[in-house]
Amino acid sequence: MRLVLASQSASRRALLEAAGLVFEALPAAVDESAIKESARAEGMAVAEAATLLADAKAARVARKHPEAVIIGADQILVCEEEWFDKPEDVEAARAHLKRLRNKPHELVTAVVVWREGERAWHHVARPRLVMRDFSDAFLDAYLAREGGFVMQSVGAYRLEGLGLQLMRDIKGEHTAILGLPMLPLLAYLRDTGVIPA
Repeated sequence: MRLVLASQSASRRALLEAAGLVFEALPAAVDESAIKESARAEGMAVAEAATLLADAKAARVARKHPEAVIIGADQILVCEEEWFDKPEDVEAARAHLKRLRNKPHELVTAVVVWREGERAWHHVARPRLVMRDFSDAFLDAYLAREGGFVMQSVGAYRLEGLGLQLMRDIKGEHTAILGLPMLPLLAYLRDTGVIPA
């Protein structure tokens, strides 16, 4: 059965590859900012908004490949009820990390599967992380070392890199933090015969 990841995310691709899945990665051209703005304007819960984003990506690719099993995913970082987007540049990442410093935040991570022209399954994970009270000097060094990587995630960090040193506490499935809750996804794919049980 043809499996497609509706994403260009390197970390999501790496997670599926590490789990031994054979799949294609196809970009899903959706206006994420417009979807988020609409969700906020409607007062939508963050888990619902993350699912809507994941669903939009999977649906877009499913229209062109209805015979395939399509995986869509998205993630919204929430701190003190504020939704965070990927920082546009290093200075935005600096401001972002200063707002998160010494506070807990959630990475609300949704995954959706489309089959035969409709959404067949979805799951939302909510890992909780707490940043430590790092110094401005550490922040400067962190941004200098991470460079462009800080613009690739909603948290401006990579736990598989130096970003781990920003944290004081982490609760939740590691793969969900990286953008794709693999344990529930793999269970669904096994239960429905997409991959061997």
